[in-house]
Amino acid sequence: MKTHLGRRPFSAMELHTLYNGYIYGDVKVAREQAKHWHFWLPLIAYYSGAYSDEIGCLTLDDLVFEQGILCFSFHTHGKIKPRLVPVHHALVDAGFNDYIEFIKAHHHTRLMFDLPAKTGRYSEKVRIWFSGEGERAGYLQKCAIPNVDQLGMKTAVSSLRLNFEQQIRIYALQASSKDAFNYLMGFNEYQHDKFDDISLLNNVIQQIRIINPHVHWTRFTLRESH
Repeated sequence: MKTHLGRRPFSAMELHTLYNGYIYGDVKVAREQAKHWHFWLPLIAYYSGAYSDEIGCLTLDDLVFEQGILCFSFHTHGKIKPRLVPVHHALVDAGFNDYIEFIKAHHHTRLMFDLPAKTGRYSEKVRIWFSGEGERAGYLQKCAIPNVDQLGMKTAVSSLRLNFEQQIRIYALQASSKDAFNYLMGFNEYQHDKFDDISLLNNVIQQIRIINPHVHWTRFTLRESH
């Protein structure tokens, strides 16, 4: 019988471990088949609150300037609403603009171009890489983070959305805008399709805590084999 495991956000120490793991270091691990999405997807998930399927679906056309602010346009998840989420400056500092130029130069359209869909969904491939499957260890295990803690609470890539939710709940309330919180989460409690004040959204997003200021995509591409 499968027990239902509750999800929990990552602790501050676990986040530190994840974003200082080998993906964000200088050394490739043995037999690692490095993909660009391994670097970018966990970062975008943490700083945007998006599900891995939504991130997998992102194309160049889903990067939009709204009121002069660069945003992700998420619109591919059936259960939550389309929304614009400003791009956190930590992503830009990690080489996001360079990466976009790389995608264009190689004539790709999807941001996670090297993430294939499995059974029509990107999240399945992400789940196996991040959490492992059967005997196969995932990124979590390789960072010595258990899938399930002593209380039976589970961590997975979707836990990053819970970390996002925890933080923006505080910053949106500090800005006196429950609407900003509901909109950024894609919740139905926000009943409109658009959010007029993008600078307010940006103010909320930019306060998300930076985990590792030293991560950079170029560093990832230059890692050497162990």
